[in-house]
Amino acid sequence: MHPMDPNLLHSGACPQPQPHPPLRWDIFCQVIDNFGDIGVCWRLAANLAARQQQVRLWVDDASALAWMAPQGAPGVQVLPWPLQAPPQGFGDVLVEAFGCELAPAVLAGIAQQAHGQGGAPVWINLEYLSAEPYVQRCHALPSPVLNGPGAGLTKHFFYPGFTAGTGGLLREPELPERQARFERSAWRAQHGVAPEALAVSLFCYEPVALPALLGQLGTLDPACRPAHLLVTPGRATAAVQALQTGTGTENNNEIGLQPTRTLRQQLSISYLSAVDQLQFDQLLWASDLNLVRGEDSLVRALWAGQPLVWQIYPQSDLAHHDKLHAFLDWLQPPASLRSFHAVWNGLQAGALPVLDADTLAAWAECTRSARARLLAQDDLAAQLLGFVHKRR
Repeated sequence: MHPMDPNLLHSGACPQPQPHPPLRWDIFCQVIDNFGDIGVCWRLAANLAARQQQVRLWVDDASALAWMAPQGAPGVQVLPWPLQAPPQGFGDVLVEAFGCELAPAVLAGIAQQAHGQGGAPVWINLEYLSAEPYVQRCHALPSPVLNGPGAGLTKHFFYPGFTAGTGGLLREPELPERQARFERSAWRAQHGVAPEALAVSLFCYEPVALPALLGQLGTLDPACRPAHLLVTPGRATAAVQALQTGTGTENNNEIGLQPTRTLRQQLSISYLSAVDQLQFDQLLWASDLNLVRGEDSLVRALWAGQPLVWQIYPQSDLAHHDKLHAFLDWLQPPASLRSFHAVWNGLQAGALPVLDADTLAAWAECTRSARARLLAQDDLAAQLLGFVHKRR
């Protein structure tokens, strides 16, 4: 038995645990559509690297990173999708994102590495985000590989989620401080948004209620609070432009936006250029209402703390209905926000609730309450690190 350091006895201090050495991570991502997969994987890779981890991101289409993360990130190496194991082997941790399928030769390389001196890497199947009850039941469960070149190895399911007992959500350690330093009024002035305007960011697919939203925003009393719609590029821009019937007026600007048009002289519409992830976060912070879609933007809208509406990715078997209801049950929204989600996502017919001041104030309180619950939990990257260290 080793004697305790007398200095510790006198000071009352306790020995501090030694920090874990950096691990080598291999994250695998296949881009399906809409860049949501690569968006989540990039945030995860950059988040881990900021925690002194060494990360390789293997992706079959990295083109979106040219605008999503043009500066890259220290400690992250982007590589083309592998068809075989690299000569030096894989790292300490393998993350298969969203059920992507690794090539047989890659699986064989992992198995060969597992039987070598370094032992098996920790192999994680990172799943899609959901608030459904099965997430807590299945989170961190082992998934033995029974057949094929990877037979005998074990993966583990890792489910992001909104509650304790799940893997949590992606959140950078410095996010609250970065958000606190953000100069909201300066951003709005730079982007031509009047201080008194109702700024609505739109990142959507083609919601059936989009015409109703434009109609409502276009008939708000401009003497009370004019509306300004900030439309992201791609499907959102195409959807809005397809519905525009008025020619309005075009204004020149010097802030990287395409021409601004007015609809019925009461709704200003700005069509935004593609921006990186940090600038996308700022858009959400600066807006008074965020209409978002998919997984990554939902999480970022929750961190923004502004009123939000989520358009869930539609599935042909209507499984997204249960997924949306589960999220709303967790969110604990006022009736007007639940109704807006149902109409916006095409789950029910009817009019959209009116976006008056009292309604938006109630929605903001709901979002900030949800954010407070989430901030009390460990974030996704921290939970991944803890999970891996327990298995090494």
